[in-house]
Amino acid sequence: MIFIDLEHKRPTDTELPADIRWTHAEWTAWLVESERLVNELAKLNADGKFSERNQLIDNRSAHWGRLKPWLLKLSDGKCWFTEARDIASHLDVEHFRPKKAACNVKGPKRDGYWWLAFDFMNFRIAGTVPNRKKGAWFPLRYGSPCSSFIKRCEGDEIAHFLDPTNAHDVTLLAFDEEGKAIPAPGVSRWDFVRVRRTVDRLKLIEHKALDEERRKVWQRVTTHIGNYERALAEARYSNAARERARNEARQIADLTKPSSELSAVAKWCVLLRNDPRLSRLII
Repeated sequence: MIFIDLEHKRPTDTELPADIRWTHAEWTAWLVESERLVNELAKLNADGKFSERNQLIDNRSAHWGRLKPWLLKLSDGKCWFTEARDIASHLDVEHFRPKKAACNVKGPKRDGYWWLAFDFMNFRIAGTVPNRKKGAWFPLRYGSPCSSFIKRCEGDEIAHFLDPTNAHDVTLLAFDEEGKAIPAPGVSRWDFVRVRRTVDRLKLIEHKALDEERRKVWQRVTTHIGNYERALAEARYSNAARERARNEARQIADLTKPSSELSAVAKWCVLLRNDPRLSRLII
């Protein structure tokens, strides 16, 4: 999992490729349509027509689907939770807060966050594996406020799931040499619970292909680190060794840059060595 700065990005950003970038008029029209749809949902909800409300959400899935190319570009084509491209299967636009029903750790389902069904800030890119396992789950900490359409308080909710659009949350998830997603060293008791809940419900350690690819990345970085350290030991007296050190450093930097697949695994392979010289190679 790496940080996705969704709050400050828009489909109209000039650095986007032309085939993905929207005009300001197109983006404004999309937002206006989103508002219209939410108003329609609100009327159905007020009339107690909950099945019709949920059917309208399903019928207009193409509206949020239009944002998929842009959302994929934000993560360089990777699932925002697993950081995989093809390993986690087909990539979908997922609603972080479930749109029709929400499940807590215990107790009956509660109503979903239907008013966020067309809110792009609630969209995430997720592979089929984590998306299907998550489903309608969105547990809140005991005693947490729970947002509703009448009393909106999403910012006050204390959610179990880690959010890739939250820069702090991303720092809580680490990896080990076996490809397992684990709590980062030194996290609080509550954050430990959050990591374990996220790992379990998004199936971050139960997909064998994903675990295997993580192990391969870890081994690849470990090999480059060994080569880098050996080259540095000889670099004082050898131009060839200095060149090898530069090449190995470049390989490590490439594997840890955010655009690389499973870059967080590569990053933790470096960070857990607690060597400032190696840590400086992380982009």
